[in-house]
Amino acid sequence: MGDPGLRPVHLFFSEPRRPYDDEAALDFLVKARGQWVSVETSVRTWDGDGLHSFLSSLAEDFPGWEGARTWHSLAYDLTISAEHRSGGHVYLNWGIHDRPPFEEWHLETTTVHAAGEEMTNLAAEVLTFLTSVTM
Repeated sequence: MGDPGLRPVHLFFSEPRRPYDDEAALDFLVKARGQWVSVETSVRTWDGDGLHSFLSSLAEDFPGWEGARTWHSLAYDLTISAEHRSGGHVYLNWGIHDRPPFEEWHLETTTVHAAGEEMTNLAAEVLTFLTSVTM
């Protein structure tokens, strides 16, 4: 049969909105699509839960760090574990989780980013996304 090789999984973030007019709750959809996978979940954060700050801190520490750094949304429906590896790359392990009470599935995929400017650009894109909120 042969080795099927790595199949890319693409992550899509969409529909940021505030479900309660003046509240800090911020919801958005996360979708993962690939040849063998198609999942999505609604992510609830408290004003982004510091996602932009987390990614910015990874960019600022472009020379590297020891161990894994982690981030999670309010209900742990989206999690990220970041590791800096030799060669100047940041490996982001994205966990997308089914919402309670079902929690029937969990998907993890990894993206690789050049430390420094590429991470800075990712953080900026996330900030733009989080601030493009509709009511």
